[in-house]
Amino acid sequence: QVQLVESGGGLVQAGDSLGLSCAASGRAFSPYTMAWFRQAPGKDREFVAGISWSVKSSYLDSVEDRFTISRDNTKNTVYLRMNRLKPEDTAVYYCAAGGRPWTQSASPSRDEYDYWGQGTQVTVST
Repeated sequence: QVQLVESGGGLVQAGDSLGLSCAASGRAFSPYTMAWFRQAPGKDREFVAGISWSVKSSYLDSVEDRFTISRDNTKNTVYLRMNRLKPEDTAVYYCAAGGRPWTQSASPSRDEYDYWGQGTQVTVST
């Protein structure tokens, strides 16, 4: 059984940093893209960052200069380092993985991902 388990969310102040982790189990995800999405109250779930098997990363425009995605295939884990957080970053953050193996870049479409974590809350206060 495949599981993705996020950790690291919390309440921080604007300008602070926070790191999220997502540990996968049940299969090896090294050939697959792993990604982070987020969903704020009343809004659709949106792509935040993704990293391909070849470690090519892509980002939502509004986070590109503040967030960094990385992965450790030996631990089957993907990370999201978030710097200079803003109140508009407040959301539930979800880890996602899967799709076709060996794709060259991360898809921003939710439909491309087969597996999802349960989500972790990130709240940024002013």
